[in-house]
Amino acid sequence: MIKQTVFKLITTLALLACIGGCTIKSKEQTKQVQTVTSSSTKEDKEVIKQKQLAYLKEHEQEIVDFVKAQNSKVEFVQIDWNSMQIEESGNGTPQGGGYNLSISGQINQLKKTKFSVDFYLEDQNSIPTIKKMGMLNDIYIEENGGWKIFS
Repeated sequence: MIKQTVFKLITTLALLACIGGCTIKSKEQTKQVQTVTSSSTKEDKEVIKQKQLAYLKEHEQEIVDFVKAQNSKVEFVQIDWNSMQIEESGNGTPQGGGYNLSISGQINQLKKTKFSVDFYLEDQNSIPTIKKMGMLNDIYIEENGGWKIFS
């Protein structure tokens, strides 16, 4: 009886040590992948950003038409090309939900308006596609010191 208990205890400890070792090894491999990924030069990142921006500019009319389709009162769309941002999307899972590229601007030549068009990206170096274009937020106008939905 004592031998069985000792055997079970040793087996359990060995199993826990194995799982712990695998976890540590996995974390080390993840760190190596992140180091390799983050070692890309600033020039590479700038080249990718310029390619992403060039794609958006090539499809400017489609973006404008998309924004106009959101509200019948939108007549003019001014895109601020310097507003391009890429952020990691969260979906509640450890691996995340990819990345979101957004570009903002104003409508109807009104400085107190804002909109943002979003593009889903597989990773931050992906080129956006019009097929994955959307708006996560409404078009807004500033009134009385606050922002309200443009209508």
